[in-house]
Amino acid sequence: MGICSSLKEWAKRIKRDGVTLWFAGKNPRTPWFAKALAVFVVAYALSPIDLIPDFIPVLGYVDDVLLLPGLIWLAVRLLPPAVLAESRVQADDWIRTKGAKPSSRVGAAVVVLLWLGVAVAAWFWVRPRL
Repeated sequence: MGICSSLKEWAKRIKRDGVTLWFAGKNPRTPWFAKALAVFVVAYALSPIDLIPDFIPVLGYVDDVLLLPGLIWLAVRLLPPAVLAESRVQADDWIRTKGAKPSSRVGAAVVVLLWLGVAVAAWFWVRPRL
């Protein structure tokens, strides 16, 4: 197996586990701390705004290559085995039938409101210093 096929397989697992977290976040048997991390990871993955903007050479992709997979790995580790297995089955079915990531208008609204809140807080922090 070559490097290219290994990377493609890794990317498929990351995509599947991202969708798995989406389903696990909606599962009532998921502990609150795992659910909170899962919701954060899914929201960050779907957010159009990165922690480090992609236009910054080399560093711009650090969050996409290291941070996001690391957060996905941690969130998956926190899930109970039964919830993980059930969510993976749901994710595999979703990917097989829909071929795309699930979407949520409420989730998108939460991400937008979160970023607006950060922007307002930054404004109030910077404004007195101007």
